[in-house]
Amino acid sequence: MTNIAAVFKTEIARLSRKAIRQHLSPLLANHKSQKKEISALKQKLGALERELKQLRRGVKPGKGSDEAPATSEKTRFSAKGLRSLRARLDLSAEDFGRLIGASGQSVYKWEAQKATPRQAQVQKLAAIRSLGKREAVARLAALDGETA
Repeated sequence: MTNIAAVFKTEIARLSRKAIRQHLSPLLANHKSQKKEISALKQKLGALERELKQLRRGVKPGKGSDEAPATSEKTRFSAKGLRSLRARLDLSAEDFGRLIGASGQSVYKWEAQKATPRQAQVQKLAAIRSLGKREAVARLAALDGETA
């Protein structure tokens, strides 16, 4: 008698697990798709938050928030990058400063990280990055020709 009871018990457990699996499989599939959707929404939210942060940076203090943000991209400045650019162009600090409209002393201070250039000068630095050595010398010669 105990043998039949044990067999019934195991059979009932097996059938109940099978029924539970049948009911859970669509739920698990739905759960998996919802997790993917949540992940995609989180990524989209992060991108929108980053964009909002950039737009807020573009709005100058004192102006209304309903105005259109500035469209100019901010260029990063690195003293190490400035030093390597000046070395690549083989220019003195004075000559390099003349190229961007600053003094040689300013260039030294930027390289030593004692000062940082204004945004307009950073834009000029970004434009000079694409110059070669010959082009830089030619521009300096043109500047010398204008002042003479």
